Amino acid sequence: MCGRFTLTVNPADLQDAFAGFHFPKQFAPRFNIAPTQPLLAIPNDGSNQAGFFLWGLIPSWAKDAKFGSRLINARSETLAEKPSFRGAYKYRRCLILADGFYEWKAIPGQKVKVPHFIFMKSRQPFAFAGLWEDWQSPDGSQLKSCTIITTQPNEMMSPIHNRMPVILPPDAYAQWLDTQSRTDLQHLLVPHPAGEMDAYPVSTLVNSPANDRAECVVPV
Repeated sequence: MCGRFTLTVNPADLQDAFAGFHFPKQFAPRFNIAPTQPLLAIPNDGSNQAGFFLWGLIPSWAKDAKFGSRLINARSETLAEKPSFRGAYKYRRCLILADGFYEWKAIPGQKVKVPHFIFMKSRQPFAFAGLWEDWQSPDGSQLKSCTIITTQPNEMMSPIHNRMPVILPPDAYAQWLDTQSRTDLQHLLVPHPAGEMDAYPVSTLVNSPANDRAECVVPV
């Protein structure tokens, strides 16, 4: 799964890494983005404009926005089958922007799992494959939400956890966001090359969503 991640780069660096897309002029660095909080994503709505979405997909048929807290991740293997995801998989895909994420490793004989910070060796920002929805509440207000797609772990991730988020290579962005594409996109939903990634343990400070500061990514 993917339950926490970071986006700490400044808008100019993000713009350089994602040429052709438009970003807010200012946004605060985030060291511990948690479910139900806003995240920065690029939806396939034709605008090439990044915006803020709540993390946790709220399907159009959901009666309550709280439903989203149950759908922070979507398994790549069953996107086309699950009622919560199949419509968005066909028509509403997005890039979710990050520059690292956390996963917790179980240690035999210990009750407390050890958090790890995972990132690109290049230290460049990247994009998770995501799905999005524009949910209308009973009072008529609208709420944009999204979910992160997960897949099997690569060789670097497998000792830490049995799932990992799908990280799309830049040459796959256009196809993932193509609103006209009705082809099978499963070939994109694969583990990212392990050789491009690295990880190290961090403090349990990250366990609390209230802790959103640089100390969360400091190695221990």
